[in-house]
Amino acid sequence: MRADRLVSLVLLLRRHGRMSAAALARELEVSARTVQRDIEALSAAGVPVYAERGRHGGFALLPGFRTELTGLNHDEALALLVAGSRRGAQAFGLGAALASAMRKVVDALPESDRAAAADAARRLLIDPETDLLARPAAAEEAPGGAMAGVRRAVLAGRRLRIRYAAAGRDPEWRTVDPIGLVTVRGRGYLLATRAGQDRTYRLSRVLDAEELTEPAQRPDRVDLDRAWKERSTRFRTGGDRVDVVARVAPERREDLAGTALAVGAEEPEPDGRLRLELAFQDARHAEWALWRLAADAEALSPQWLRTRLRDRAAAIAARYAAPPDPPGRGGEGR
Repeated sequence: MRADRLVSLVLLLRRHGRMSAAALARELEVSARTVQRDIEALSAAGVPVYAERGRHGGFALLPGFRTELTGLNHDEALALLVAGSRRGAQAFGLGAALASAMRKVVDALPESDRAAAADAARRLLIDPETDLLARPAAAEEAPGGAMAGVRRAVLAGRRLRIRYAAAGRDPEWRTVDPIGLVTVRGRGYLLATRAGQDRTYRLSRVLDAEELTEPAQRPDRVDLDRAWKERSTRFRTGGDRVDVVARVAPERREDLAGTALAVGAEEPEPDGRLRLELAFQDARHAEWALWRLAADAEALSPQWLRTRLRDRAAAIAARYAAPPDPPGRGGEGR
């Protein structure tokens, strides 16, 4: 671990020229005292690092010093820089490792191409934290210690004991056979089996993990993409699924369909609206999806959904039927 940190420290100094102990500590996620000790270790090992005193001082490398990290051309390094999704890495507890790897990628470039690649990467944004409506992305980060145990068991092919906090339940320990890790829109999942049955666990709900010594009961080869699709299909078609028939304005079609688990038959109506058959996870999901489109969408069936939406609209209309009470009413200021 310390060897990786020393390499990262050298790469940071190569990239930025001169950095303070505080800045290095932030980048490496250690204390300033640890940075001081690492600088001393590098100097003792022959790395030409020196301290500059004064208000704008810090640590720097002698000009011309270069590490032996080669083999990537400009396009290869650029591909890695833009493909390295921080949200995906965080979902698997690898955020710090990704930052370290990206520093090594940049340093591997010839000096003449380094600035151009870094600038090009800054002009390509992958998976931003919010969308155009400033809605936050659903990124989650698993507890670091637990995630390390999960990763080790998955990659080593050993059984895993996890302390898991399922929604609405107290945390409990369970032993599983891990198959693989999946990240979807910033959320990480562990695909596993338990007592021979398929199980999918949200990594953000894994509070602790222990890698066991016995081998996991799993196939030698796995198609994670296929496994995820199969589990997604079972999730969409099971539980409290609600089927809805609705009319929607054409310009809002994607807003409605994009929230549904599945879209079935679709046909135009004489008035220009679209008639859709939709599936939602449960009653609350269906009500929310139709309500958010106001008059641009209408639930045709089931009747209970029409009734809920009507009652909700009536309550809002009643609330706004009369002018609001003037300031000071209701005993305020007395």
